[in-house]
Amino acid sequence: MNYDYETLRIIYWGVLVLSILGFVLCEGINLGVGMLVYLLGKNTEVAKVAIASVAPTSLLQLAWLMAVIAVLFATWPIVYAVIFSCLPWLLLIMLLAWLPRPVGFLFRDASDKAAWQNNWDKVLSVSSFLITAILGVIAGNLLKGIPFHLDSDMRIFFLGDVWGLLNPFALLVALINLTLLLFYAASFLQLKVGEDISKHCQPWILKAGVAFMLLFALAGLWLMHLEGYHINSEIMTNADSNPLHKFVKRSEGLWLDNYEHLPVLWLLPGLVFSSTIATLYFSAKRQLYYWAFIAASVAVTATVLTLAVSMFPFLLPSNRSLNSSLTLWDASASFNTLTTLLGVVVCALPIMALTSRFAFSQPSKTSE
Repeated sequence: MNYDYETLRIIYWGVLVLSILGFVLCEGINLGVGMLVYLLGKNTEVAKVAIASVAPTSLLQLAWLMAVIAVLFATWPIVYAVIFSCLPWLLLIMLLAWLPRPVGFLFRDASDKAAWQNNWDKVLSVSSFLITAILGVIAGNLLKGIPFHLDSDMRIFFLGDVWGLLNPFALLVALINLTLLLFYAASFLQLKVGEDISKHCQPWILKAGVAFMLLFALAGLWLMHLEGYHINSEIMTNADSNPLHKFVKRSEGLWLDNYEHLPVLWLLPGLVFSSTIATLYFSAKRQLYYWAFIAASVAVTATVLTLAVSMFPFLLPSNRSLNSSLTLWDASASFNTLTTLLGVVVCALPIMALTSRFAFSQPSKTSE
C-alpha cells in the first residue's frame, strides 16, 4: 500500500508514541519495583520476592528503550540529534544509573550474605529513583521547551545549562512520574506475588495513587498558564523537512489548543483520574488485583497519550528560538526512508508487545 508523505509522518508519530508507551508500560514496572524495594522497608524476604518477580524480564524490557532510540534515529533524526546535543548530562547520569541494574536484578541473590543483598537493594533503588526522575524532568522540559537554536546550516546550539533544565515545572513532572510508576508497579506486585507479600504493596498503591492524582491535577492547572507553542504559518505537511520554513508563536494556554479544537480529547485526562480511582477501588475494596492492574495500566497509557496529544504536532519545541522548534511535519527523515522502514516497524512492534506480554505472564521462581 502506498502512502503519501503526510500520512507516513502521522503513522511514524503514532509509532513513536507506541514505542514510548511500550517502554513506560514494560520498563516502568522494573523501575517502580526497584523504588519499592527500598520503600517496602528492610524486609529482605519482601525485597527478594519483589526483585524475583521482574528479574527474568529485566533485560528483555530494555528492548523498548532501544526501540524508542531506533525510531528517533531512523525517522526523526533532527530530534535525535538535538536531544543528544542538548541533554548530555541528564542522559549520561541516566545511562550510569542504568548500567548496574541488570547485574543487580540477576545477581542480587548470588550470595546469602545480608550485606551483599542490602547493598544491591540500595543500588537498584537509587538507580530506579534517578532514572524515573530524569525521565520526568525530560518530559517536563518538552512541554516547557528546550533552549536550543538551529542556524541556516542546521547546526545545533544549546543556549541553556543543566540547572535551567531543573526548573519547577520539570521537577513537578518528575514527581508525577515517580508517583505514577510507584502506583503502577505496586499494583503489578500485588497481582504477581503471594497474598502475604501483596499486603505490603497496598499502602503504596493508595499513597502513590492519591499523590499522583493531586500532582497531575496541579500540572493541568499549571499548564493552563504555561506558555505553549503554535505554528503561526501555513503547515506544509507534504514538503521536504526543514524546521526553519515556518513561524511559531508562544503564548499561555496554547498546549490546550488541541483540546479546544477536538473536545473529545478531554476524555484522556478524564481517563487518567477515573482509571486511577478504579485501581484504588479494585485493589483496596474488592481485592480484584487483576482488574486493579488493568486499571493502573490504563492510567499509565492515558497519561502518556495526554502528553502526546497536548504537544501535537510538536516533538521538541525551542523556548529560545521559536522557529527552530521541531514538529512531525518538518523534522522527519526522507519519504524514501519512511517508506522503506514501514514494513519493519509494522512487524517489529506487535512482536515486541506479544513477547513482553508473555514474559510478564510467566510466574516468578518464588511464586511457583
